[in-house]
Amino acid sequence: MEYVTIAGTELRASRIGLGTWAIGGWMWGGTEEQAAISAIHKAIELGINVIDTAPVYGQGRSEEFVGKAIASYGKRKDVIIATKVGLEWRDTKVFRNSKKDRIFKEIDDSLQRLRTEVIDIYQVHWPDPLVPVEETAGAMHHLYRQGKIRSIGVSNYTPKQIDIFRQAAPLHVVQPPYNLFERQIEQDVLPYARKHNLATLTYGALCRGLLTGKMKPDTEFTGDDLRKIDPKFQQPRYAQYLEAVAQLERFARERFNKGVLALAVRWLLDQPGVSIALWGARGPDQLDPVADVMGWKIDDSSRHVIEQIVKNVVTDPVGPEFMAPP
Repeated sequence: MEYVTIAGTELRASRIGLGTWAIGGWMWGGTEEQAAISAIHKAIELGINVIDTAPVYGQGRSEEFVGKAIASYGKRKDVIIATKVGLEWRDTKVFRNSKKDRIFKEIDDSLQRLRTEVIDIYQVHWPDPLVPVEETAGAMHHLYRQGKIRSIGVSNYTPKQIDIFRQAAPLHVVQPPYNLFERQIEQDVLPYARKHNLATLTYGALCRGLLTGKMKPDTEFTGDDLRKIDPKFQQPRYAQYLEAVAQLERFARERFNKGVLALAVRWLLDQPGVSIALWGARGPDQLDPVADVMGWKIDDSSRHVIEQIVKNVVTDPVGPEFMAPP
């Protein structure tokens, strides 16, 4: 495993982190507790020490599984717990709420579910246009000074919003979406993070499973699965993305003797400014390919081929904007 130190902290983080959105079950067709706990244990055994969660994932279910798994595994000091704040359930829908009172309530709820006295990375999940950024940042700074959190992060913020936030509180981590198919942050957030020495905890490395190479034209998504409303999984776009994945798979096999999954994550880790890539899993078997990502690099000529495949095949690209909560 590769590691990176988060500037302004003593946190030495694995460059692959475990994403636990799917473990919460919400928008991923459900989950199973023992499989989730086994996945967390396996991640730790593989050297993955960053476990990223959020209270909104399954209405606290994901945080509860993370807390239970770490407590049963032990070695809490060796694990970096990253969770979030600023989204709330109202009936059956999720809305943004980054008011300071909401933040002060959520931190205590998360600490209880996670069975810990301190959260290592605490992130505002989405910017709230109805609440001044200064109010949100001030509340986070208060928790930082209290010692309830070790570092502060923001997720899905623009550079302008980050600038305002940093005037009211220290900032250590930004968490944007980023993968071979969703690259908007190359124009704004990524260069900003490099300039200001902020760690990037990127999510969506495998683009909701597209870049695993396991999706087929007839793959069906049931229940509340997010991919039922993801425009990438609707025709005619879906066929374009599947063809790009097929070509990337062939190239990865021929050039590196790797699969497309390893290629996609390695490409991400090799991008300038990327600190950590989140790898979502809801069962231990989904972490088996982690070893294939370590110990090699993608050279410039190969990077050019990869990017040409995506550009030539995906003629109607679309970003992750559909995931933004109201």
